Amino acid sequence: MTTAQPATLAEALPRIRAVLAEFPKGAGERDLAFEHPDALIQALAEAGFGRLRVPAEFGGFDVDLPTLFDLLAEAGAADANVPQIWRGHFTTTEILRAETDVVVREHWLRVVGQGAVFGNAQSEPSAVVAEAVAAQQVSTGWGVTTTRVREGADGARYVSGTKFYSTGSRFADYIRAAVADADGVRGFVVIPARHEGVTHVDDWDGIGQRQTGSGTTLFADVPVQPHGDIGRYRESLRGLDSFVQIVHLANLTGIARGLVRETADIVRARSRTSLHALTQDATADPEVLGVIGLLEARRLTAETLLRHAAERLEAAHASGLETDYTTAYLDTSAAQVVVIEAVLDAATRAFDAGGSSAVRNSVHLDRHWRNARTLASHNPVVYKPRVIGDFVVNGNAPVPGYYTNRPSAADAEERIAQ
Repeated sequence: MTTAQPATLAEALPRIRAVLAEFPKGAGERDLAFEHPDALIQALAEAGFGRLRVPAEFGGFDVDLPTLFDLLAEAGAADANVPQIWRGHFTTTEILRAETDVVVREHWLRVVGQGAVFGNAQSEPSAVVAEAVAAQQVSTGWGVTTTRVREGADGARYVSGTKFYSTGSRFADYIRAAVADADGVRGFVVIPARHEGVTHVDDWDGIGQRQTGSGTTLFADVPVQPHGDIGRYRESLRGLDSFVQIVHLANLTGIARGLVRETADIVRARSRTSLHALTQDATADPEVLGVIGLLEARRLTAETLLRHAAERLEAAHASGLETDYTTAYLDTSAAQVVVIEAVLDAATRAFDAGGSSAVRNSVHLDRHWRNARTLASHNPVVYKPRVIGDFVVNGNAPVPGYYTNRPSAADAEERIAQ
């Protein structure tokens, strides 16, 4: 780190917001040029952004979930790439907060509390997965994992394989990688992001979220860090299905905020309206003002549902009841359906307030729809109404994907005792 880390949340927030204020200045140009905000992400780390959920005893600010997601919405309003870049980091922090191995928990929370940033390497390229399925190399966890961890002659362990959607890894100090051992048992390990065996390939070609580094990452005998096994038991993964989706909801909420701000600026800058307008002053045009009002209503919808989902997950953590985690996931899924509809609608209707000039590349208004559409395709919303309906009609609770077939710490202790 090149500057001293802030000691308190009160010190950190002004620094975080000062960095976030820099993101909108070049967001549109970076989107067109496929330019990553490396320096700004580094500045955000130095401002203490990555320490928000770390407990105070380990050097963090221990904010609650509603506060975290509201700050992520602020980040999304500045540049929708930012929450996505940090999603893997905050997901890792959530795992560590609930880590059952005390030594592992304390070690990595201190590392994050000192300013280290985590990236994600969980999913694998579809061609690799298809080949593994054909060869019946299907793991017993939540998906197919061909990335392997092996033990070397020196007793250390090494990771080799290929990952895609490795969002945030190019900006990170460490990577939380999903791996399988020689028996096909899957888990998470921590590896150094800047090791010579790590190759970050800038090949993400999505229509949106272009600066998230979400492309391919190659691992060639990358050493697992000491205390590098995290999230081995389901107790460390409770609520994670909801958490990762609420990060997207925060990002979408930020996009809605950005749409209101930028579209209002476009209206203020218009020198004329159109043939059938009731006035030639765009700021007094009833139809144009109605568009801005609709965008504001969509923003309020997103913010309200984001807050509700965050509070539901916070309550589930407080009670520890599985029924509350189910409620949190169902409410998050319902929020996902409505927020995506609201923000995509707003991102389309915004053009009605700007006339033909709003479609110019130099205005950059289209990036909001592309970013929102890309986010909507993650954890695909198409399945969520059916999942919700199955619970309402039949009482079938959704299965938490993060710990399907994962052992519990209690079961492991019982086996050891026997």
